[in-house]
Amino acid sequence: MSSKPIIGMNCDFRPARKDAIALSWINTGYYDTVTAGGAIPLIAPPYADDNDLRQFLNMVDGVILTGCKLDLDPERMGLEKHPSTRIMPQRREDFDRRLAKMAYDLKIPVLAIGSGMQLMNVICGGTLFTDLMESMPRALQHRDNVEDILRHVIEIVPGTRMDDIYGPGEIRVNSDHHMAIDQLAPVFKVSAATADGVIEAYETISDDWFCLGVQFHPENESASALDMQVIEAFLDSCKEPMPELLSFSRAA
Repeated sequence: MSSKPIIGMNCDFRPARKDAIALSWINTGYYDTVTAGGAIPLIAPPYADDNDLRQFLNMVDGVILTGCKLDLDPERMGLEKHPSTRIMPQRREDFDRRLAKMAYDLKIPVLAIGSGMQLMNVICGGTLFTDLMESMPRALQHRDNVEDILRHVIEIVPGTRMDDIYGPGEIRVNSDHHMAIDQLAPVFKVSAATADGVIEAYETISDDWFCLGVQFHPENESASALDMQVIEAFLDSCKEPMPELLSFSRAA
């Protein structure tokens, strides 16, 4: 029996408060979709030591950078905070940045979702809009402050991985974000966007690293059955044998 790929994923974090202890948790959709796709999920706490993080990454075949209801800190990107900004705890952002950077350096397959997509773009040299409605006043609605379920159409770019996954044309996806990609990092190309020009998916331009970023959430209950195809494509990449040079670099 062949072994299943192991998929590492970061989790959410809340620091201790006067009335509550510090807490880590994760949306069950992340590990349920990975399990349904034939892989084994492995959740990473926010390791403080890089050696511990490296050992964790040597144990996995791929990484899912999970999303977050809270925002990356704009000031860490040289931007001003917007009134709508709700910053995630520093310990989570610190760890997520180190996780994304090390996964990039080791060329481990990555599926970056939601704010995870935004973060990987920043780590690789891209920039973000702190608030879509202010930066792009004519943009369509990407977050509903009343209803949790908002869906809109995205247009697939021909000849991309998203095209391989879904075929040409349009698909409808869930949406819950007010930050978005401004300048795309040089290592990526656009895979899908909305009619207003907001980047909804990207992928690497090189053949030696699988990284797919999606602004929508295939793990959420609001996702459609089609969204699972993104998870399956990512898991397929994690089953491919690692190049000899890459295997050496991970073991080093």
